Amino acid sequence: MLIYQDLKSRYLGATVNKKQIAMELGVSVSTVDLYISKNMGIPNYKKLGTAKNAKVVFTIIDLAEFLSNTIKTA
Repeated sequence: MLIYQDLKSRYLGATVNKKQIAMELGVSVSTVDLYISKNMGIPNYKKLGTAKNAKVVFTIIDLAEFLSNTIKTA
C-alpha cells in the first residue's frame, strides 16, 4: 500500500507512460519496449489503439502491485 501511495503522490493521473515506467524500473525506454515485445518482466499494460506504434500506458495500481512483488527488502 505504501508503494501505491508513493506513486499516486508523484503522478497526477491514474496511468503512467513508457518513459515513466522506465524510470521506476531503472531501465531505458528501449528495454521497456523489449519487455513488452517479449511480454515478460513488465507490469500489465494497456495499448491505446491497434497500430503497431500505439501508445502504451500502465495503471498505477498495476505498477504498485508489480513493484511490491518484485522489490526485495532486507
